[in-house]
Amino acid sequence: MARTTAPFAAFEWMIAWRYLRARRAEGGVSTMTWISLIGITLAVFALIATLAVRSGFRAEFVGTILGANAHVTVYSLGEVTAAGRIDRSISEYEALAERLSQVPGVTRAAPLIRAQVMGAGQGSNAGIDLYGISGDDLRTLPGIADAEMSLGDINSFESGIALASGVARELGVGIGDRIRLISPDGVKTAFGTSPRINAYDVTYIFSAGRYDIDRVRAYLPFEEAQIFFNREGRADEIEVMVEDPENVDGLSPALLEAAGVRAQVWTWRDASGGFLRALEVEDNVMFIILSILVLIAAMNIVSGLIMLVKNKGRDIGILRTMGLTEGSVLRIFFICGAATGVLGTLMGVILGSLFAIFIDPIFSFVNVMMGGGVWDPSIRGIYALPAELHLGDVLSAVALSLGLSFVVTLFPARRAARMNPVEALRYE
Repeated sequence: MARTTAPFAAFEWMIAWRYLRARRAEGGVSTMTWISLIGITLAVFALIATLAVRSGFRAEFVGTILGANAHVTVYSLGEVTAAGRIDRSISEYEALAERLSQVPGVTRAAPLIRAQVMGAGQGSNAGIDLYGISGDDLRTLPGIADAEMSLGDINSFESGIALASGVARELGVGIGDRIRLISPDGVKTAFGTSPRINAYDVTYIFSAGRYDIDRVRAYLPFEEAQIFFNREGRADEIEVMVEDPENVDGLSPALLEAAGVRAQVWTWRDASGGFLRALEVEDNVMFIILSILVLIAAMNIVSGLIMLVKNKGRDIGILRTMGLTEGSVLRIFFICGAATGVLGTLMGVILGSLFAIFIDPIFSFVNVMMGGGVWDPSIRGIYALPAELHLGDVLSAVALSLGLSFVVTLFPARRAARMNPVEALRYE
């Protein structure tokens, strides 16, 4: 009866190592081993790079939304006026903002004036989405006050107007220049309503990091906006900022209760929910596709290991005759296949991590080689390809690669363990 040995004994590792580094003339399959190694490396690299870009894109998209927009917007359902129109403005906006700010989890509640106007600059016109907001409230918006690119002084906002970079570029204006705002809802006269035109100094130019925001956004001091849009003593909506924007849905009932029965709550998830759901579906599909690529790469290990078992049939017969158990033979060939999977996974993790860390210079190089225009912010919304390396994404890629590599290795290793030594040595 053969004497049993401890699993993964030193001699099993030694034999497996000899088989892995054997030249083809000696019965090794080094070429197939290299193919398997490169396949696993590239598959894991692609998986980690995709997961990093996915995480970075979502974080950048959500960050630019939350950095320049309200986490929750409170509207009034409106009341019917004597003229038969629905007036949705908020008259007691200060009291409403105070009640909303008392809700646990709310960091700030501020009244806003919001309307669309035409801007005229140095011989150019542009449509502007204009926000009337106080200077103190504007300085609490990180995407505006702490913008990556800004000109002028945000503390001078009360004496002029703040423009997004796209608006300033389209109008051809800079800091200190004057622009004219034209509103169709202007002065009411006996002959009807005439457009209202006011001129303002540009005191601050910012980039919010989103093309669609930078193309149309502008801010005007709240009191000036009330006068310009005939909103004296009223506000259009209440902008609410919360501590945890990701869990904003849990605050909606409390905010609605504080706002009253004639109010409506609209969260940032309501505004961008369709895009976020589409992004989540795309993430799941991409993970499945790349998992299949990892599986295909792992199948190369099976091919190489089957060839190794065939070429080492005589060795297997001799080892079994000398007293090696089926378990020892299985573990030897399992080590051969698993080592390829482990090394390929490690190299893939390194390459994927380096790609995520140095994505900016890599992307710049690709953009130069392609002649520019690889990334169009007007289509994708943000200005660059982002990437965030998360430990959970790396661990999921490692677990998937190693799991598939180990599982597919068991089948040829089991075949080698069950090889009959008599049949293996019959023709030797």
